[in-house]
Amino acid sequence: MHFLHKTYCLFILFLFSTSISLYAKTDSVYQTRVFTFDIKEMIAPPVWHTTRQALLQAREEKAAIVLIQMNTYGGLLDAADSIRTKLLDYQLPVYVFIDKNAASAGALISLACDSIYMAPGASIGAATVVDQQGKPLPDKYQSYMRSLMRSTAEATGRNPYIAQAMVDPRIVVPGVSDSGQVLSMTPSEAIKNGFCEAEVNNIKEIMAHAGVKNYQLITFHLTATDKIIRFFVQPWISGLLIMIIIGGIYFELQTPGIGFPLAAAITAALLYFAPLYIQGLANHWDILLFVVGLVLIALEIFIIPGFGIAGILGIVFTVAGLTLSMTRNSGPGLFEYDLSALAKAFSIVIIAIFLSLSSSLYFTKKLFSSQRFSYLGLVKTQKKSEGYTSASEQYQKMIGKEGICLTKLRPAGKVKIEGDIFDALAIHRFIDKDEKVEVMDYRHAQLLVKRKV
Repeated sequence: MHFLHKTYCLFILFLFSTSISLYAKTDSVYQTRVFTFDIKEMIAPPVWHTTRQALLQAREEKAAIVLIQMNTYGGLLDAADSIRTKLLDYQLPVYVFIDKNAASAGALISLACDSIYMAPGASIGAATVVDQQGKPLPDKYQSYMRSLMRSTAEATGRNPYIAQAMVDPRIVVPGVSDSGQVLSMTPSEAIKNGFCEAEVNNIKEIMAHAGVKNYQLITFHLTATDKIIRFFVQPWISGLLIMIIIGGIYFELQTPGIGFPLAAAITAALLYFAPLYIQGLANHWDILLFVVGLVLIALEIFIIPGFGIAGILGIVFTVAGLTLSMTRNSGPGLFEYDLSALAKAFSIVIIAIFLSLSSSLYFTKKLFSSQRFSYLGLVKTQKKSEGYTSASEQYQKMIGKEGICLTKLRPAGKVKIEGDIFDALAIHRFIDKDEKVEVMDYRHAQLLVKRKV
């Protein structure tokens, strides 16, 4: 009996020691997964795409912490606002390590993070909205940026008035911002005012300050697809693609049949809209506006005589579709856009269209006047002495005569007059097949007719 009792005690002791050993082993093996990516360039659509993909991958990697390594002087407000919103809505804790600079849009993004760490010599602030020349934009832009900075600071538990002082030099915060200048803070100033957790030199010191002793660092790397999308959403690439779209359509109208220019225009349109749509800038309405614009322009050129409402609306819709596709809604409404980003996108579109049409006119003249490409256009002079006559004389003789519709005029179609078939255009309303018509005038090699009463 004593032997059995002793054996039982030894067995219990063995189980206890094994449990302790397994627990210690599990604890030593467990590592906090820290997912890190860089924002070390101008804040623009490519950075927004990188951020969105990085946060998605961090969730897939089951990371416990996301760490952004930042060094930027700022950039586009609409891209920064998209990143800010994504970070505020993200479920995992997000840290930012400001290596050197977090200015302007970079400051806005940093405020959206749960914890801010700064390297020695780094700074955060100077978030005034400026134009391409560095001049402050009107107050309506500054007002929007002030509200973004305030609301972001409030959402992350920081002083909203200090955040607002980074935009507006008129804001006075005693002991912090009373110099009449836009606020920027050093690491020590940011720590004092609750905008920075600590001054650190590297990620190891960040983790030590956060109390994370055992961690695994996972670095984000762009896939080949991501790199392609980042390339095509750059503003200068978008402008180049717009030039190809407009130039391709122009050359297609100058040459017979359907060929390479139209294929180039369609390819450029796909490369323009697809990356913007994938990253959430372009939406269905933007693309629909562009398509409807092209259809209206085609109707104006091929069906409707002269140049009127359809042509004007076509140009407006086409330009609007291209412009809106480069910008993102800044609010919940359908037409709420950041005006500064919208103005920049509009400028890119207009400049690209102007350059495209100018270069197309120049190259058309050069190509069609050369011997090698002369077959693309009509360059031979048709002289009366060689037997050529003007078709306008025959059309002129048709004015006042009666005929019959060979097809329905909607409003264009075919009519038969004295045994000859002509292209015709109804000037008032559609005319059914086999109805009698009277020729009123001619224009652009078409007879203008009306229903014979």
